[in-house]
Amino acid sequence: MDIEQLIDLLPEMTEAFLETMQMIGISTAVAILIGLPLGVILFVTDRGLFWQNLVVQQILSFIVNVVRSIPYIILLVLLFPITGLLVGTTTGPIAASVSLSVAAIPFFARIVETALRDIDKGMIEAAIATGATPWMIMKDVLFPEARSAIIQGLTLTIISLIAYSAMAGVVGGGGIGDLAIRYGHYRYDTTIMISTVVLLIVLVQLIQQIGDVVAKRLDRR
Repeated sequence: MDIEQLIDLLPEMTEAFLETMQMIGISTAVAILIGLPLGVILFVTDRGLFWQNLVVQQILSFIVNVVRSIPYIILLVLLFPITGLLVGTTTGPIAASVSLSVAAIPFFARIVETALRDIDKGMIEAAIATGATPWMIMKDVLFPEARSAIIQGLTLTIISLIAYSAMAGVVGGGGIGDLAIRYGHYRYDTTIMISTVVLLIVLVQLIQQIGDVVAKRLDRR
């Protein structure tokens, strides 16, 4: 493929890029809305914490581990029936967002839990000793201390979702992965394949740089 043909494919590449961003945007939002509180619950219900409930903690931990142990491409296929019920189709970026969200929730939840565990327990004990309520501890101690690590974890989650979204393109999820398969693989077009790879590299580098800058500015250490 020469440069002129590549230019002719710019509309399709633009559409594929926007589809990828749509998938990432939806799944990231769901990961934050569900994965963040899930990670907090996993932490505060553990032994020795102010909402200790080992039954709840172990059940949630088991569910998170089960979902995380399933390779994404298998999870994508397993969720086809649920995806069809929710969005009416199993193809396209909206459909792919369902499996991406399910994969992102436990991934981000574990990152949040790990970030909270890195906080000095003495700070939590001191807050409890002063009579702070659980909500005050979370608002004034846990989140301020862990926010930098959480942002770094969110960056890692988004980058992982970019890779997952490319895999979703293999089974009709749309996006950059779909474009690479249709043109780069099936038509043996190395130019379009290289172009999609470069686009993904640039996107990942940009997100990583933004995440690093935000995390450093929020770091209280």
